[in-house]
Amino acid sequence: MVVHGEREVVPAATRAEAARALKDFTTAYNKADKEYDSSLDADRVAGPLADIDGAKLKAGHKNNPGGNPTHSPLKFSDAKFVIPEKAGWPRWFVADTAANKGLPTSRWLLVFTRSGANDVWQVSYLTVLAADDVPTFKKDDAGWAEPVTADDAALAIEPEKLSRSYATYLKAGGDGFAAGTHTSRWRAQRKKFASKPGLARQYIDEPLVSGGYAPVGLRTTDGGALVFFTTHRYEKQTAAAGTAIPTPTADVQALTTGEIKQSLTLEFISNQAALDPPKNASDKGVAILGRIEGLTGAKGE
Repeated sequence: MVVHGEREVVPAATRAEAARALKDFTTAYNKADKEYDSSLDADRVAGPLADIDGAKLKAGHKNNPGGNPTHSPLKFSDAKFVIPEKAGWPRWFVADTAANKGLPTSRWLLVFTRSGANDVWQVSYLTVLAADDVPTFKKDDAGWAEPVTADDAALAIEPEKLSRSYATYLKAGGDGFAAGTHTSRWRAQRKKFASKPGLARQYIDEPLVSGGYAPVGLRTTDGGALVFFTTHRYEKQTAAAGTAIPTPTADVQALTTGEIKQSLTLEFISNQAALDPPKNASDKGVAILGRIEGLTGAKGE
């Protein structure tokens, strides 16, 4: 009898494999952060985190070629692994941990993914949530979680459409997303800073949905899902005639090409964790629970 592993529904990883993946990532991440050398953790990061982490290390190395003078090792504890059962590749799971950085009550959620049996586990998404904001995941009797598909039509917004919907919302508003820090308040902040004396700001948001930026989601007990997705955005600052762009930080300057004369365009990669309710919920607004972004490039003109 031939067993087709790519068709069989199996846990994405054993709990021991998940624990080892978290340990391996932490070791590589700390080495890279200490030396400001992206080659030291390049095989342990993917998707949006690879872009964010890589740019941070590039800027750090340019400003401190000898390494990170303020390096403090990241340490995880109280790790809980949310591992879905699924067929085929890619496979992924979520590590829900405490950490020695940030607020002591926060939980760090890391999405580990790999595309084949011979690949190592890489972290593609990272978000930090208040412990009370981490939803309760649906699990079977053996403790395995349930993934949601990219085209799950039972959710308020299909996961594969979240990135584009969020980009559209940030530009034009609407009722698809619940009010909050990363939705209504962020739009209000953008409006406030769009035109200030001597400096104008323009914002462009774009979806990212393919390859390492594909959304992943886990079913929650209420029938909804926690979905991780990526967006790409630009912020262009233009100084009025007779004025200058405020001097950027050293890290921004390290990632800037061109000469800053009258404008500076900042490029960001942003990864979000969203609570996507079921389509039949009384409140269908998708809640953005967490958002971590990083500057990945800049251009002066």
